Amino acid sequence: MPDTSNNTDIVKRAEAAIDTLARTRNAIGKVILGQDDVIDLALNAILCGGHALVVGAPGLAKTRLVETIASVTGLDEKRIQFTPDLMPADILGAEVLEESESGKRHFRFLPGPVFCQLLMADEINRASPRTQSALLQAMQEHQVTIAGVAHDLPMPFHVLATQNPIEQEGTYPLPEAQLDRFLFQIDITYPDEAHEREILLATTGIEQSSPDTVLNAEELLNLQELVRLMPVGEKTLDAIVHLVRQARPDQTTLDDVRGGVSWGPGPRAGQALMLGVRARALLQGRLAPSIEDVCALAAPALKHRMALSFAARADGLALPDLIDRLVREIE
Repeated sequence: MPDTSNNTDIVKRAEAAIDTLARTRNAIGKVILGQDDVIDLALNAILCGGHALVVGAPGLAKTRLVETIASVTGLDEKRIQFTPDLMPADILGAEVLEESESGKRHFRFLPGPVFCQLLMADEINRASPRTQSALLQAMQEHQVTIAGVAHDLPMPFHVLATQNPIEQEGTYPLPEAQLDRFLFQIDITYPDEAHEREILLATTGIEQSSPDTVLNAEELLNLQELVRLMPVGEKTLDAIVHLVRQARPDQTTLDDVRGGVSWGPGPRAGQALMLGVRARALLQGRLAPSIEDVCALAAPALKHRMALSFAARADGLALPDLIDRLVREIE
């Protein structure tokens, strides 16, 4: 007979998590107004134990979002402003030579700002490729190597990097290998008229809302474990596999993808969707993910893992439209 005790435990943990996550979303939403989808995607990435690339114009509360998430989740947060002269040691830390009172010299490691639980990499595409790559090992392996010695990062560890899509002069586009390390790309758009009025009233007075702390690091780690324990149905799994494979030019049956996509998503896209649909179900108060979750997360999981050819862009093909067509294939 199948062991139902473990399933019962998962259900109880999931029901408690749904209540906790609802309070977490509400606490963030009191500060970040009119960006519910952005809040959900950022929380989704963190629940999956991953990183997110936040893309939006200046003034859309990207920095405020990260600070608020850190306050609500109880994570130790640090911020790095990426600039062209930023060096890898400014992120990772460095060894310094010290001399004791007896005259003996030794090296001591001074950890950089990457040694935190929630790192905001602000305008990440303004730093040189050498500096951008300094984050690669930290994002993937949760450790950094300095002078041949590995140093573990705190747990949990998440990077929320921001990027300005408007001003591209003096920037260095992120390489494909680094883009693939981000679980989701989160696009922040302008708020609607009603929310913009609410923002103006809420942010220009004497008192401003401060978020309440709902979680701590240990509770977040337990939630991340729960996400990985949640089962995914065969139909949802098939939808994920079909979506990812159809987005690859050498495996698709769609002419637009075969002729218009220069490179498609790798296995990490499927992994992002497998984790993301579970987290999205919890955030929406459900105990099991569905194909609807796959459709909702297709664009955040794929848009930074695909690139159109020059000819396709010249013909007017847009990546969002192509992803929408891929989604219609699995609906």
